[in-house]
Amino acid sequence: MAEQTVQKRVTERTWRPVFPTPAGLIVSVDASGRPNIITLGEVFNLSIGNPVWVGLSIRAATYSHGLIREQGEFTVNLPSTSLLEAVVGCGRCSGRDGVDKFARFGLTPLASRHVRPPIVAECPVNLECRLVGFHHVGDHDLFIGDVIAEHVDETMLGPDGKPDSAKLDPLILLRGGFWGIGPKLHGWP
Repeated sequence: MAEQTVQKRVTERTWRPVFPTPAGLIVSVDASGRPNIITLGEVFNLSIGNPVWVGLSIRAATYSHGLIREQGEFTVNLPSTSLLEAVVGCGRCSGRDGVDKFARFGLTPLASRHVRPPIVAECPVNLECRLVGFHHVGDHDLFIGDVIAEHVDETMLGPDGKPDSAKLDPLILLRGGFWGIGPKLHGWP
């Protein structure tokens, strides 16, 4: 077999090298219970079964960073592609300026069962989280949330009662923009 040569550009200082990541609408509250939404592309699984922990990576300068540190709770709301405008909008303004992002972007807050921050009704999947860890990790800080409840729209469930991935239509972040995903290519054995 002949050896092939592949040309690759090498970059010593890269930016956002792991992709894709889910777009997330993260809701926190201030001391009086007023909610705020931040759009994040840094939402990820840390422990998937026992316990179920998610990670958020947030810049210290953001309003939500302080709210989550102070209140110790947040919700992770995973939007579908139909919510693109609201996701982009929530990421372009700050709740620190008094903006009610639920009202401005036509989103509906629903009361959570276990935490003060509400969930976003329009998102097909919502996670209620309590902060269990915090670490400074460079230009962002890592928030570790214990997932204490998962909400899934009933219309997104399959016949087995579990979320049907084909119905979710998740919005993902992929270097320089938001994308949807294509059809399933392979399943777990």
